[in-house]
Amino acid sequence: MLKTFPKGGVHPKENKFSAGKPIETIELPKQVSIPIAQHIGAPAQAVVEKGEQVKVGQLIAKSGGFVSANIHSSVSGTVLKIDNIIDTSGYKKACIIIDVEGDEWLDSINKNTELNANIEITVDEIRNKVLDSGIVGLGGATFPTHVKLSVPPGKTCEYLIINAVECEPYLTADHQLMLEKADEIMVGCKLIQKAIGANKVLIGIENNKPDAIKHLSEVAKRYEDIQVQALKVMYPQGGEKQLIKAIINREVPSGGLPIDVGCVVHNVGTAFAIYEAVQKNKPLFERVITVTGKSIAKPCNILARIGTPINELIEAAGGLPEDTGKIVSGGPMMGKALSSITVPVTKGTSGVLVFPAEKSLRPETYNCIRCGRCMTVCPMGLEPYKLKNMTVVKMYEELQPERILDCIECGSCAFTCPAGVPLLDYIRLGKANLNKILRSKKS
Repeated sequence: MLKTFPKGGVHPKENKFSAGKPIETIELPKQVSIPIAQHIGAPAQAVVEKGEQVKVGQLIAKSGGFVSANIHSSVSGTVLKIDNIIDTSGYKKACIIIDVEGDEWLDSINKNTELNANIEITVDEIRNKVLDSGIVGLGGATFPTHVKLSVPPGKTCEYLIINAVECEPYLTADHQLMLEKADEIMVGCKLIQKAIGANKVLIGIENNKPDAIKHLSEVAKRYEDIQVQALKVMYPQGGEKQLIKAIINREVPSGGLPIDVGCVVHNVGTAFAIYEAVQKNKPLFERVITVTGKSIAKPCNILARIGTPINELIEAAGGLPEDTGKIVSGGPMMGKALSSITVPVTKGTSGVLVFPAEKSLRPETYNCIRCGRCMTVCPMGLEPYKLKNMTVVKMYEELQPERILDCIECGSCAFTCPAGVPLLDYIRLGKANLNKILRSKKS
């Protein structure tokens, strides 16, 4: 029997139109806009100026603290300016804007290095390479990876769990990466395993990717202590707490972290990026992105440079359909609608979804009928309708004992609500206000 997490979950229609489409590259844009805050934590600080010449892989913004990440140029050219522009969040953020004049990489990047499965490198060297390369979690959270490679004193890691679930509908970037870069991913896994001192590596893949399960299982036989675990299809299995429960049946306590139950979780794309950083000395300046939608002429998986305007990805997929009503960055469950198609690709951009107008409108909202479906599908065992009601009447501090901060914002409650209530929107508002209160108390 296939494993899964036992509490809540939904099964949206998958719509994996780009499954099996090879990863392709597109022409470089004429200009890129690279945000200096593409991660959880402190923004990076720009280290280049207007008029400066840069190369691919060059450091252009240095991390602003321990929980921060370096930013590197994804192109070669001239820095036009540093300006505030709208990014995928919908807010204006500081960006380094570069006029593209070629594709000249730093000499230190070893493009043609052959894969080496022997991990002859120290733990500190692995962490420093990851830190210098600006790697963040590529599953969407964008937490600086070097922080997760440092196990806190007094804690031990038994399992490295690799999130290869890709449970969001439409997205296939991780799936295709596994089919094309399996050996590189395995080496990345071994590097992470060495850095955190884990005894075993477990790669979780949902059963709707049988080709990836078969391929990685065969490749894993060549690597010690790596095992592929097939999982039942269930959203949001990509949540790290749900994945840990599904694979090793351990429950992360409320307010706790995976390391509290002897685990560290990394995305499969992050493992590949770590391989490239350590063995090729290649910073994170490009990533695989799914560009898809029911009306898209050519759904595809694109290896895109950070800072590329989203509209260039859409053009590569056949152009913007006439019936377009909404464009979403990320998956349909947790992604966010874009205010403009010229916003830049960031390290956290996993997908670009184009929805027709008829699928872009919110459903009509009715009064809650107390059916309890939102409670049934919540993977964290919360009461979404109650959290929503408390937010409406601004009972923000009272939300903390109701465990609102445990919400992983998967959207299962809103997805299943027969009254069309935007429960997740209210919960996000409640979380934001509670966090504001908690921060003010600390200060």
